Amino acid sequence: MLILGIETATERVSVAIGGHEGVLALFEVTRGRRHAETLVPAVEFVCAQAQVELDEIGVIAVDVGPGLFTGMRVGLAAAKSFSQALRVPMIGISSLDLLAFPNRHTERVIVPVIDARRSEVFSSMYLPVPGGVQQVATPSVGTVEELIADLLARSQDVLCVGDGARRYRDEINDGFRCEFGGDVHPSAATLVELAHARALREEWVNGWELEPIYLRAPDATINWSTRAARR
Repeated sequence: MLILGIETATERVSVAIGGHEGVLALFEVTRGRRHAETLVPAVEFVCAQAQVELDEIGVIAVDVGPGLFTGMRVGLAAAKSFSQALRVPMIGISSLDLLAFPNRHTERVIVPVIDARRSEVFSSMYLPVPGGVQQVATPSVGTVEELIADLLARSQDVLCVGDGARRYRDEINDGFRCEFGGDVHPSAATLVELAHARALREEWVNGWELEPIYLRAPDATINWSTRAARR
C-alpha cells in the first residue's frame, strides 16, 4: 500500500511517498509561508521521482498540528482534496509525534517544542519505549516560562527538539539545563513511516472525519477579539 504524506504545519513544506519498502521519494523546502504555491508541485515531484501515479496511492497521511494556522489549513485542505478525488482514506498524525519519533533511541525525556508565534510555543513530552515513543504530557500552548516550569517540575534529563526549541534555546537553557538537537521541523518521511504502521492496522478515517489540532484560536480571531475588547 502506497502512502502520500503531506506535512505543512511549520514553515517547511514536506511531501513524501512510501510504503512497505520505506520512503520512495521525499521533497522538503523552507520558503517562508509559500505553502500554497509549493505544495502541488511538490506532490507532482515526489510522484515523478518515485515513478508512481496518483491513482496508485492507497492512503493520504497528513500532519494535523499543532502548528502555524495558515500552513496547517493549506496542508489539510490539499490532503482532503486528494482523499476525496482518489476515494482513499486518511490518517492524521500530530506534528509533536513527528518530532518525537525520530529521537526514540535517546534515554532522555523528549520534548518537542514548536514555535507558535506571539511569544508562545506548542509542546508535549514523550518517553522512549520499545519500537517508538509514548506521550506522557497533554499537548499544550503557553509561554516559554510556562514550559520551563513544566520541565522543572518533571526534573528529568530532557532532549528538546523543534523550531521552538531552536528559537528559544537561550531562554530555556537559562531556566532549565537540557540537551538540544534532533529535527527542527517535522518530516513527511516520518509521517509516512508512522502512517504505514497504522495503515496495516486499518487505523484510518474518512476525510470529513479528520480534525486539526489547533490548541488555540487562529491569530486573526485573537486580534479581532483584542480589538473588540478595547472599544
